[in-house]
Amino acid sequence: MVVRGRWVALLAGVLGMLAVRAHGQPAGLGGAVELVDPKVLRVCADPRSMPFSDEAHEGFEDKLAELFAEKLGKTVSYTYYPRAIGFVRNTLDAMKCDVVMGDAQGDDLVQTTNPYYHAFYALIVRSGGGLDDVGSLGDPRLKGKHIGLIAGTPPATIMANNGLIGDAKPFPLMVDTRYDAPSKAMIDEIVAGTIDAGVLWGPIGGYYAKHATTPLTVIPLVHEHGAPMDFRISMGVRRSDQDWKRTLNRLIGENQVAINKLLIEYGVPIVDEEGKAIVQ
Repeated sequence: MVVRGRWVALLAGVLGMLAVRAHGQPAGLGGAVELVDPKVLRVCADPRSMPFSDEAHEGFEDKLAELFAEKLGKTVSYTYYPRAIGFVRNTLDAMKCDVVMGDAQGDDLVQTTNPYYHAFYALIVRSGGGLDDVGSLGDPRLKGKHIGLIAGTPPATIMANNGLIGDAKPFPLMVDTRYDAPSKAMIDEIVAGTIDAGVLWGPIGGYYAKHATTPLTVIPLVHEHGAPMDFRISMGVRRSDQDWKRTLNRLIGENQVAINKLLIEYGVPIVDEEGKAIVQ
């Protein structure tokens, strides 16, 4: 199934995990039951996944949850579990929380809302280094360059198709995030000049590039073909929670300008439906 394949690709690149089908809702609840807490916005989140979320509530998904809670007149609580095998089963489907703040549209583990941003994988280069205007991985100026890549992510296919894999610098996909941050390590190597460029999921690459000690340019790879390079990001809710989904869709529509501003503040390179950058 195409949607399923794209979601697996996103999990591999963004979360560093493989997705599997979670168990359905507990028996006996029925398809029409909604158990959304009326007073608390209960969020399912990863405790160590910047720039998305962390236990200090510093991620942009945390800030988005605070915005929506304020609009709903609710407080916020979190159920933490790593975005790995069993995430949905142990959080949303276990009724411990009511919304996953960031989920690829069409994910078949949950029911997704309308998307609230659209992003691509991105090429990260040093500003002023001669690669600032590269538009795709097929640019001949990238031949022979040492380009960082998270192993097993979709850009690997496109890099291979363009003859770039032989000189690539792989970074690990599966790590213990308490101790390792491959995406940040890649950015640090670009800054140090150890590698010439790197390819990362845009929200991650943009965030770390924004906080780098040397100016970096983030180039969304909007012209690639052969692997899923872009995803529309929504929120995830239980399949039974139709009213809750409608409420979240309303909030997304009413607050899109504020959402865009929040994402841009975190360095997330968001684009419109034509692939053009949204900058304000």
